[in-house]
Amino acid sequence: MRISELSRRSGVSVPTIKYYIREELLPAGRLTSPNQADYDEQHLRRLRLIRALIGVRGLSVDATRQVLGALAEQQASPHLVLGLALGVIPPAEGEGTAAEAPTEQDGAVDALVRELGWQVYEGSPARAELARTMAGLREFGVALDWTGLLPYARLAEQTARLDLDALEGAPDPLEMAERAVVLTTLLEPALMALRRLAQEDESARRHGG
Repeated sequence: MRISELSRRSGVSVPTIKYYIREELLPAGRLTSPNQADYDEQHLRRLRLIRALIGVRGLSVDATRQVLGALAEQQASPHLVLGLALGVIPPAEGEGTAAEAPTEQDGAVDALVRELGWQVYEGSPARAELARTMAGLREFGVALDWTGLLPYARLAEQTARLDLDALEGAPDPLEMAERAVVLTTLLEPALMALRRLAQEDESARRHGG
């Protein structure tokens, strides 16, 4: 396909596609003449993933390049592909980051993960986010320990199963990664909205006249 069709099918403008090629995010097309190049379905899938990583996940061009490079090395492992696409596993683990001293909340997160039997990456940003949230709750006098999070974690397990079910059938790693980024990032506000609506309904049932 010509670059104009690639633009139409991907939703990415021609100048932006050319920019991604210059930045080595997208391979150049196959030259058919000095001023024309041909692109295939692999270009389209990669471009859609680039669009998801930059436009949906909000990664920089440099970070996107790192993720794409790591994905190319791990395409045989769907688990690693999803971890890289969603930011669970850094593309270059340990580069330029200093380990922080463990906190009490870090220990609580570890206990929660052990109790659930979850197989999760030790350096996952989600673990650090959960520890920070628990610390913030303590500052406001909410003494919610890890056992109080167990019912919420069980609900999260059900959500995760639905998420992974939605990714079944993706024909290749690039499309699976794109679906994962879009589904996870764009669906999160909807999940929060559903929680608010459910809280309103529960309050009406308990306290409404």
